[in-house]
Amino acid sequence: MATAETRRLPAYDELPKFKDFSGCAWEVWGKDDQLGTINLLTDDVVKEASKEIKTGKAICLNWPIQFPSRPAFGRIPPTHEVIFKEGRGAVHDDILHINTQSGTQWDGLKHFGLLEHGVFYQNTPASFFQTGQIKISNPTDVDPELIKFGIHNWAQHGICGRGVLLDMVKFYCNANGGRLPYDPMTTHAIPTADLVACAKQEGLTFRTGDILLIRAGFMQRFYSTTQEERDSIADKPETFAGIEQSEDMKRFLWDNHFAAVASDQPALERWPPPGPHLHQTILGLWGMPIGEFFDLEALSKQCEQTGRYTFFFSSWPLNVLGGVASPPNAAAYF
Repeated sequence: MATAETRRLPAYDELPKFKDFSGCAWEVWGKDDQLGTINLLTDDVVKEASKEIKTGKAICLNWPIQFPSRPAFGRIPPTHEVIFKEGRGAVHDDILHINTQSGTQWDGLKHFGLLEHGVFYQNTPASFFQTGQIKISNPTDVDPELIKFGIHNWAQHGICGRGVLLDMVKFYCNANGGRLPYDPMTTHAIPTADLVACAKQEGLTFRTGDILLIRAGFMQRFYSTTQEERDSIADKPETFAGIEQSEDMKRFLWDNHFAAVASDQPALERWPPPGPHLHQTILGLWGMPIGEFFDLEALSKQCEQTGRYTFFFSSWPLNVLGGVASPPNAAAYF
């Protein structure tokens, strides 16, 4: 539901340029902003979205944290150790060791900036950020500069609102005799026009602050293949289907004023990109969360069975001060 504030949001073509990039939103919420498009998830927007809950049916959108067991992009495999506490009769602890972007994830504002210019959101130089082990001992004396643009900002706000699913697998299969006309594990661009057509077919009308989920087929493909091919993702150059890198796609994402965008694909956008990464605009210029490896299989079945492609979406990332990314802890409610 649009408010007076959201109605004043500039259109994509009204946003200023940053050097060779169009569509810079750094001034939309002020120079000190650390939320980006999560600013759209106001109390009123969340309250309105809660009306989507009719039956109480809840669906998990997180892949088990162990998968993929051999991640892409050179990331470490997740490990899980269960520890029996000797001498205590019946007590366990466990230890998780993960790269926060190896599986289902939100990319945060510190993950991806404007590569050739060496800056992140709000024109923040890459050299600004401390790397290596970040130790914070005193919760009453945390250096705000040390944790700037961290995932904790979204964790403490919450990424909750109306979710909308564009089931591109169903859309394409309906038009192609039940067959997906591309391999999600190969480079393939999903054009803006197809997203718009899918939304029309599903009867969707977008609202400011919607959280956009795109099912493009990776999860279905991953479960249907051999373990050898699953493991090969870690050993070869990454090739994945995803949304196209185009000005039309940027206009679609910005002008619909989504609060966040996520997919079941490993990179959201077509990979490798033929030119500049879309991540640069979505994260670096807009501050919009990018979700990847979301498990949308059960959600797609629920949407098809009910004929509803809108729902209440809830996500609470890990509250890691200064964190780069996080598993989303996401769910859809009907």
